[in-house]
Parts: sequence; C-alpha cells; structure tokens
Amino acid sequence: MMTYSSRLIWVLHAHLPYVRHPEHPVFLEENWFFEAMIETYLPLVMMMDRLSGEGVHWKLTMTLSPPLLSMMTDELLIERFSDRLRLLCDLAEKEGERTRDSRWESVAGFYRERLGGLHHYWENSLGRNLVARFQNHIRSGNLDGLTCGATHGFLPLLSVVPETVEAQVAVGVQTFSRIMGEKPKGIWVPECAYFDGLDEVLARHGLSYFFMESHGLMYADPTPPSGVYAPMRTPAGLIAFARDPDSSKQIWSQEEGYPGDFDYRDFYRDIGYDLPYDYIRPYLHTDGPRGMTGFKYHRITGKTEDKDIYDPKTARDRAFAHARDFVQRKEVQARQLSASGNWIPTVVCPFDAELFGHWWFEGVDFLEGLFRGAEPSPVIEFTNPSRLLTENHWESEGNPEPSSWGVNGYYEVWLNGSNEWIWPLMTDAGREMVRIARQEKDADGYRKDILNQMARELLLAQSSDWPFLMKTGTAVSYAVRRVKDHLFHFRVLREMLLHGPFRQEILEEIRGKSPLFPDIDFRLFTGMARSSS
Repeated sequence: MMTYSSRLIWVLHAHLPYVRHPEHPVFLEENWFFEAMIETYLPLVMMMDRLSGEGVHWKLTMTLSPPLLSMMTDELLIERFSDRLRLLCDLAEKEGERTRDSRWESVAGFYRERLGGLHHYWENSLGRNLVARFQNHIRSGNLDGLTCGATHGFLPLLSVVPETVEAQVAVGVQTFSRIMGEKPKGIWVPECAYFDGLDEVLARHGLSYFFMESHGLMYADPTPPSGVYAPMRTPAGLIAFARDPDSSKQIWSQEEGYPGDFDYRDFYRDIGYDLPYDYIRPYLHTDGPRGMTGFKYHRITGKTEDKDIYDPKTARDRAFAHARDFVQRKEVQARQLSASGNWIPTVVCPFDAELFGHWWFEGVDFLEGLFRGAEPSPVIEFTNPSRLLTENHWESEGNPEPSSWGVNGYYEVWLNGSNEWIWPLMTDAGREMVRIARQEKDADGYRKDILNQMARELLLAQSSDWPFLMKTGTAVSYAVRRVKDHLFHFRVLREMLLHGPFRQEILEEIRGKSPLFPDIDFRLFTGMARSSS
C-alpha cells in the first residue's frame, strides 16, 4: 500500500441566492443561475463523468447549498434554463454564419460545438436532472456532498436570536436529506463564519465536520501544533478543517494566481457589449440593457484594450500546465510538512465553485488536469473528509477562533455602513417568529400554513448574499428589495395570523413566489422540531 506524504482535500462551495420570479417571463437575476449552470455546474459534472469513466482517481468535496438544490429541482427554473440554453445554441449557429471566413470563425465554432455538447448532455444524458448525477458521484465515494445554512444566513450576526441559527442549520440538513436522499455528514458554514458555540448547534443536527478560514485554527485556543495542516476536534466533538493559505495564494492572487494568465479567456469582453444592439438584443437575458451572453472572443492578453483572439486549445493546454505546476508545488510542500513531524499533513483547498468555469473559464480544465496529473504522484493523495475520518489521522483539540473568510477575516463585510440597517430588522423579526411559534406550537390547518410561510420568508430575508451585495455595490437595489419584500411578506402573514381575516389567495400568492422547503416546520424556531429526517 502506498504511503503518502500529504493528503489534499479540494472543496468547491456551490451556492447561489434563491432567485425565482414567476411573475416575469424574463428576469435579469435569474440569469445568475443559468450562467452558473452553463459555465460551472454542467461542465463540472461532465468532468466527473469523464474521470470516472476512464478510471482516473479523483476526490472532491462540494457544497450543494439548499437554495441551489431548490433551484436545480424547480420545474419552472428547469424549463426556463432549457429555453435559455436552446436560445444560446441558436445564437451560436447565427454567430457561425456571421463569422464565416473571418478571423473569428474558429472561436465562434468552438462556442457552437461547446453549447451543442452541453445541450445534448443536459437533455439526453441527464434528462434535465443534474442532481441525480451528483447523487451518483456521491454514492461512488468520489464526491463528498456538503450542506449549508438554509439560505446561507450569516450565523454569527443571527446568533442574537439563537433559535434562528438552529433553524438555518436544521433546514439546511433537512433540505439536503430530502433532495439528495441521504443525510449530510459535513456542512459549509456560510461564509466560513464561526462563533463560539456554533459547533454545539452543528452537533445537535448530526453533522461531523465543517470548514474554516486559516486563522480560525491558527488563533484557536490552544494554538494547534500542526497549524492549519491537521483538523481540530472542537469541544462538541466536530472536526474543523482550515484553509491552506499557500494554495489560496496560487489560485486567488491577482499578481501570482493562475487565472490571470494572458492566454486565458477575458471575462469582461463579451459580444453582448461589442456587437450592434439590434443584432444581439434577442439573446440578452435582460429587459433592455446590454449584458453578458457568454460569447467572449478575446484572451486576457495584458493590461491593454487591444485584446488578441482567444485560442481555446492554447488556453486548455495552459490550464493543464498550471495543474502540473500546482501538483509539483504541493509535492514540495508535502515533503516539507511531513519532515516537520511524525504525521501525515492534511492540506485543504476551498474555493467558490463558480471560480471554475464562470470567472476562470479554463478552471474546470485545471481541475481535470489536477486529477490526471496527480494520479501517479507518490507524494500527495486527493481525498475527502468522509474517507479521512474513517482512517487514522492526526488532529488537535481546542476552541476555534471566531472568524470568516470575508475581507479582513472577521464579520465586517456583513456589518458595515452599507448594510447595518438590516440587522435590527432581522433581530426583531427573528424574536417575533420565536414568540409566535411558541405561542402557536399546536397550530394546524391554515394557521400552520401561514406559520410555515412566515418561516420561509424569514429565512429568505436572512441570506448573507443580500448584505454582501450591498457591500460590494453589485445589484444593490435588488438586494435591498429582496430583504424588504421578504420582511414585508412576513409582516403581512403575521397580521393575517394574529388579526385576520384569513385570505387564501394572499397566502398562495406569497408561497407561489418562493415554494422552496416544502417540508419546513415552523416549530424549528422553538427547538421542538429537529432535522432528524
């Protein structure tokens, strides 16, 4: 049996805010989901299929957040995504005609072939059921599936009302169990945001491990002798894994990271902005303004507006070269770490899933190159937490440091001048939900339906995506609207419950916009119900 110098856990955090607007035939923010499906999630699963089919050893750990799973299994969004993919295939055919005998013909042909392949895979290989393929890879043991908070709520700031943290975790476990058919062993704590005592909440809901930012372990009490290169057992018995800063630098760094290579596709140059508006307008997923189509014909080239033509083959070769370089660096790191103690280090590499394919177009090729390049490595072994925890492994014990993976490492991204106004509203609504849930714990019939919808609206308002977007200045008006809309629905339902009259049509209208979490139980906010399913 081969003895490795280091174990490597690669984690992809796949999450999107819940965006579903049946009241509009086309809604700009729904395209976040469609873009991610086309550029990240479908290509990732195709890669998993290829590696498994060829017998290549691979191990991945991946969050499948409750909002994302809910959208992937929503009939309306599945149909709209299918329409969107088919429309882009039409555009690819049109672009093939437009660029014939020009210097753009080759790259336009690449998009025609790529989108046609994705469309065939989606319709014929998957039968429009991407979740089922994730299930297959989880059952094979190659993929560890993680849950997340119900709506990716920022748990440290929600902990003012502890029952809301319980509900976020409980619904997260419940939703993963219902859709994936098995209970999750691990959780991606939203934004890697930890606070003292969170491990006790996770343990109550049957979870075994979670992930943290580097300083969550580096500043733990006591300081672990292995730093971030071995997991820590918390007082509640959970295993905490921390990010390897060296690996993050190789990927994320603007100066040194791989995605900035000049041969890679330029994300910002898109025919949605470059071509005449009348030509491109039917293919824009907007109600008028210009936007991205995903057809990008230029490479990064350098800090210049004069961009060279994108060459997909050159870029793919470059991604495989970068993957080989990464593996070689990890082998050097493994030898250095293993020489420092009588233990096998664990190196954790967590990233947003959408970095691979969406932001860094060649990122999925890079991942494929990692597994193909590392397969014969005598030094590093790709593994996942479920497998690691069944084997002998080195761990320390202690209390992790409250932290997050946001800028500066703590909570300021989600609590600052741009978004601080939402938190008193969240706290008040959370306390009101707890008070009414306890008062109405025996409710049934329409009263129970109202309470369950109140719980959904509160969870949706709590999404950490909304304060994050406010801070970054991206889609601010939409983020503000979502917080206000969900809290407004919460208040409308509360008044109906407490003062009447009951209006079935109002309840159905609100529920019809956000029909996720069909098995939610409002009593989660009282501590009386548990995510034991």
